[in-house]
Amino acid sequence: MAGNSQRRGRRLTPKAGAPKGSGGKNKDSLAGRGRTLPADERPWHKGYSGTEKLPQRTAWKQDKERRAAAEEGRAPKIGQPGSKDTTWGKGGGRGVPASRGGSAGRGGRPAGRTGGPRVTPGRKSNPSKDTPELLVGRNPVLEALRAQVPATALYTAQGIDMDDRINEIIRTAADRGIANLEISRAELDRMTGGVLHQGVGLQVPPFAYQPFEDMVAAALEQQAPLLVALDGVTDPRNLGAVIRSAAAFGAQGVFVPERRAAGITATAWRTSAGAAARVPVAQVTNLTRSLKACRDAGFMVVGLDADGDTDLYDLEAAVGPLVVVVGSEGRGLSRLVGETCDLTVSIPMISEVESLNASVAAAVTLAEVARRRAVDL
Repeated sequence: MAGNSQRRGRRLTPKAGAPKGSGGKNKDSLAGRGRTLPADERPWHKGYSGTEKLPQRTAWKQDKERRAAAEEGRAPKIGQPGSKDTTWGKGGGRGVPASRGGSAGRGGRPAGRTGGPRVTPGRKSNPSKDTPELLVGRNPVLEALRAQVPATALYTAQGIDMDDRINEIIRTAADRGIANLEISRAELDRMTGGVLHQGVGLQVPPFAYQPFEDMVAAALEQQAPLLVALDGVTDPRNLGAVIRSAAAFGAQGVFVPERRAAGITATAWRTSAGAAARVPVAQVTNLTRSLKACRDAGFMVVGLDADGDTDLYDLEAAVGPLVVVVGSEGRGLSRLVGETCDLTVSIPMISEVESLNASVAAAVTLAEVARRRAVDL
């Protein structure tokens, strides 16, 4: 065979010819989509002015939702921006959940294998405000259902041990019309990211924080006002433990900074053993300014510090309106917060240890305050 027909890598198929055009049939696909609409002209944006004509498909969807809402006797979920409120917690009033409605996944279905709820077993400080949470653990889930926290779905592991708590959880969820989805334990492990779930999880919308001013006003109405402030506590388990101690020793609220601090996540809720449903929790923009507002309202602000100038057992101010400030896990109280406190308090210890855990220090202090108040009464 002549030529290079035997060389390695020779072409065995003929070369492709020139690419064929569409003859102008696809010219519409090459056309641009026009200008980007500003916010006040987008019907789905919160900045929509309401003066522009709605696109046909958007108007049809909104009209369909309004008809469905009218038939069910409820407010429409879409339409005017901001009309939907699916948060929960103490933000809607004292002791009342902020909303009775749940938050579902895309298409109104509970989030499952794809796009499921978020569980935060780590140290993520501030969760997304639009992402559903998954509360896990038998006591936390039961407390959430008892507190009428709005929920979307209940997840139970196949072959779960049925005790009194599980029976009450399933019965309460059924009474409230919450879907009970039985899944494998491996699937529940995947959804929770390895967090100990005890075979049960409850999907809820994001937590709604209590307004700080309302929490202070409600505390002042009590015979013995007591609040707890956390300065840079980033571990949600410490936050949950402090909330649990606050509920146990009669505190009327807990407030935390919005930034560089833990918020109410599934981990914090589980550690609190459901106490987050009973104790108001507020987020503040500036902790120092909020502590000054408490002082102006008549509170004594006391910071916990290993080198404090006052012994906890000598705290005479414990019987009056009090704010206990707990520092972060590593550095304790920040400089500005420490300067804002009326006095700093140290916890006497017998053995030489470096310091106590933030949640343990808060529990010891709140227990001593409760003891003093009980003796004073």
